Amino acid sequence: MINSGGETGQWAKAHFFIASHPKPMTLETSTLAARVSEIAERVGASEGIEIVEVRVLGAGKSRLLRIFIDKPEGVSHADCELISHNVGTILDVEDVFPDSYTLEVSSPGVERKLTKPRDFERFAGQKVKVVLREPLEKQRRWEGVLKQYSEGVITLEPSPGRELQFRLDQLEKATLKFDW
Repeated sequence: MINSGGETGQWAKAHFFIASHPKPMTLETSTLAARVSEIAERVGASEGIEIVEVRVLGAGKSRLLRIFIDKPEGVSHADCELISHNVGTILDVEDVFPDSYTLEVSSPGVERKLTKPRDFERFAGQKVKVVLREPLEKQRRWEGVLKQYSEGVITLEPSPGRELQFRLDQLEKATLKFDW
């Protein structure tokens, strides 16, 4: 069964697919997301589709697999369908899951996570929210413009003319910030 949703943002359209597949599991949950991510990246690469995140939730017959994808020009219904169909087929052929599973493919939305160095390079100039592992200037949560990323260092402008710098490994979480 495949369902789709509507548009959610400026640069990313959210499309949502659900597909149920009855198949066996052969990998531990701890490595399952990495295996699915590798498969999805292989499928998406030729179409310029970035795999933003893969989540594996639940267990047994209640297993839920979520794949978030993105492209600079936005995610289309066809992009979600392509990833859903091709990744689902590969997972089934390779017997990755022992029981049935539900596969969902969608865009990451307008407040997508930033995790990889290329995310910080791509979204330079955009507003972001960050949570640091340890406080910087007595606070862990910051919002501002992502000024740049270079050699593992993120430069954030929380207010005009003020800059903070911290290393990527100091981040607990970072997301784009959309002004509603």
